[in-house]
Amino acid sequence: MTEPMPDSGTDLPFDEESSAVAAEATREAAAGAREAHAEHGVHPGTERTVVHLLRHGEVYNPDKILYGRLPDYHLSPLGREMAEVVGEHLADADLALVVHSPLVRTAETAAPTLERHGLTAVVDPRVIEAGNKFEGRRFRKRLLLDPRRWWWLRDPTKPTWGEHYRAIGKRMMAAIEDARDHARGREVLVVSHQLPIWTIRSVLEQRPLWHDPRRRECNLASLTSVTFVGDEIVDVTYSEPAAHLYAHAAKTPGA
Repeated sequence: MTEPMPDSGTDLPFDEESSAVAAEATREAAAGAREAHAEHGVHPGTERTVVHLLRHGEVYNPDKILYGRLPDYHLSPLGREMAEVVGEHLADADLALVVHSPLVRTAETAAPTLERHGLTAVVDPRVIEAGNKFEGRRFRKRLLLDPRRWWWLRDPTKPTWGEHYRAIGKRMMAAIEDARDHARGREVLVVSHQLPIWTIRSVLEQRPLWHDPRRRECNLASLTSVTFVGDEIVDVTYSEPAAHLYAHAAKTPGA
């Protein structure tokens, strides 16, 4: 049987879990997002603002490392092509702001869009990849069979080997709301990573956060767009401007 592989440079595969436990994980993450909202206050208004959450393009990772937050993981040539495609896709967008995480792969993904719109990027640590205790290791099945690491795997619903979903949801919500407040009535591009984007989308759509990473709808260079009217979220949509390039992408963790 083919060994399941994680779909990003952070995740580990795991088995199904009860819906009750998954629901609790969802409630925790939603509570974190509500805390972030409360801390930022309420700003009345009826303007329409769109915050686009862009996952970075394909990363050059021939050694199949779970790279997480490690520096110097650059886009592959295909990843750079994906970034160019997104830049073309957003050429007519009314962008007031482009934000990316501190990692080089998001900066490289943002570059074509920044150039087209004549903007200077804002680096926001809150949209960085999720933390992970397996960072820097190559994924192999025996990684999960090592008794020294079983304590890390005790609760996949949080998950205990990495940053908790609640924390991810809270920081992403805070970053999104700040971006919205900066660009009210216009559009923002936030270049982030698969797990943070999927986590906040799951919070907003009230979906269980405990999941199989292979089933996320957050492909390379995809856009998850959050539309606000005033402070209220009225729509969350998903699109894949670079879908025609996926057939050539590496089928490895950390792609």
